[in-house]
Amino acid sequence: MTLIARTRARGVETLSLDSTANRNALSAALVGELADALTDCAKDGDVRAIVLTHTGNTFSAGADLRDPPHPDALVDLLRQIVTLPKPVVARVTGHVRAGGLGLLAACDITAASSTASFAFTEVRIGVAPAVISLPLLPRTDPRALARYYLTGERFDAAEAARIGLLTVAGDDVDEALAPILDGLRRSAPQGLAETKALLTAKVLETFDRDAADLTALSARLFASPEAREGMTAFLERKDPPWVL
Repeated sequence: MTLIARTRARGVETLSLDSTANRNALSAALVGELADALTDCAKDGDVRAIVLTHTGNTFSAGADLRDPPHPDALVDLLRQIVTLPKPVVARVTGHVRAGGLGLLAACDITAASSTASFAFTEVRIGVAPAVISLPLLPRTDPRALARYYLTGERFDAAEAARIGLLTVAGDDVDEALAPILDGLRRSAPQGLAETKALLTAKVLETFDRDAADLTALSARLFASPEAREGMTAFLERKDPPWVL
């Protein structure tokens, strides 16, 4: 069973996260299949740009707590999106939680409809948004991240655009994306690749400097007793013991 649906129109390859049974959670299988699809796109001279989107009402619920990817695999996927020599555009019409926000931050351009919602929920189960901080911290407003990282509050597409998580937000995401995709189709492959390299240089510095430490932090936190309590409570749909 495939977890990534693929279509193509006028040089734009659309990769849709298609694991609605678990709200497109980042399982080991989904992360691996998405990485393979991106590799195919990078090698295909007929692909000018990639749109990363979703089926169902959730872009991604974050890490699959029953079948999580190894932290190294998630780092590799995020870095692959950042270094891919073709623009990757996120298209969101639903909910994005935790690790799913790392995918958005790794993309070059991000668009969402007004129905989308966002939350960094890691702190509520006893872990931290460690690995996904690699693309998030260089690209997103630090004061806003302090609030949403620490509280796990939900915020809307307009706020996501204000803090730099989204490039554009609007009632009709496809209408908002139309001029962007038209621009990418009119751009030369070499020009796109070299311009993307200029734009992502600072993000890659963060990967080179911090990836090993944040991977180790993620592994340590997910193996902790507090996180086990938090994940169990989440899966049983009840509050963990520290909620006041």
